[in-house]
Amino acid sequence: MGDDGFVSKENPVKAKDKKKKKKKRGGTKKKMTAEQTLAFKAVTEWVYLDQQSSPPLVSSASACVVDDFGVQKTMVRGGEKVVFELHSHSKFSDGFLSPSKLVERAHGNGVKVLALTDHDTMAGIPEATEAARRFGIKIIPGVEISTIYSPRNSEAEEPVHILAYYSSCGPAKFDELEKFLANIRDGRFLRAKDMILKLNKLKLPLKWEHVARIAGKGVAPGRLHVARAMVEAGYVENLKQAFAKYLYDGGPAYSTGSEPLAEEAVQLICETGGLAVLAHPWALKNPVAVIRRLKDAGLHGLEVYRSDGKLAVI
Repeated sequence: MGDDGFVSKENPVKAKDKKKKKKKRGGTKKKMTAEQTLAFKAVTEWVYLDQQSSPPLVSSASACVVDDFGVQKTMVRGGEKVVFELHSHSKFSDGFLSPSKLVERAHGNGVKVLALTDHDTMAGIPEATEAARRFGIKIIPGVEISTIYSPRNSEAEEPVHILAYYSSCGPAKFDELEKFLANIRDGRFLRAKDMILKLNKLKLPLKWEHVARIAGKGVAPGRLHVARAMVEAGYVENLKQAFAKYLYDGGPAYSTGSEPLAEEAVQLICETGGLAVLAHPWALKNPVAVIRRLKDAGLHGLEVYRSDGKLAVI
């Protein structure tokens, strides 16, 4: 409308042009694959509690076992809260509990839906699934992938973690995903050794054998394992101090491994039928830039609840 309250003759044309530009800028929305639809159901089906039972999750692409962990009316009383835990770690990465003990702990805390998202491995999923049968918990197979975000025209890099969620059928093209994860795990071994070397140069003679023992046989060590070894060796008082003084991003003992670009991880998650979610975006230096880049690659969502239970504001 014009200043006089009347519609000018030029306005309809301008409005059409604006509409076209807006449409062009937004682009076409990517359609979910059949596998991603299954994964979406796996994550969201527990929200709908008025049904007799959740639909079986059967992939047309493979002979997937019917999901027997769907919500049933007898399991959830009307008005009862359903507790989700969509970001958890076991001893297969930097957690303190085995997958079965983690499921037991979750059950004791009233959790009905648990996503096991170990760092760069899905090796704990079978054990967690078996334990979940005993406790009546829904398991969402997942993984937290270690990646790097590199701003365009800049050498600065920042670690970014991408959560992947799958249906009970697991990832499509599993071998391709596992090869991708195995490369990252190999880099974690080299990274841990480099961190130990840096600590040694800082007059903290930490030993590789100490870190490897804490991590456990076959587990790719992470910063938390190094921090725990530092506490046990008496070099720091607690884990918080280890990170604050030495292991923080860019810290004197910090090191990177063979992490891929964040966009590559998001694209692979989409290709293998998963949902890609950005973990703890509030910890990033420039979350908006990261989110925009990853949205173009196919990102589905953001983690919004912190480990202390508070809602993070981006």
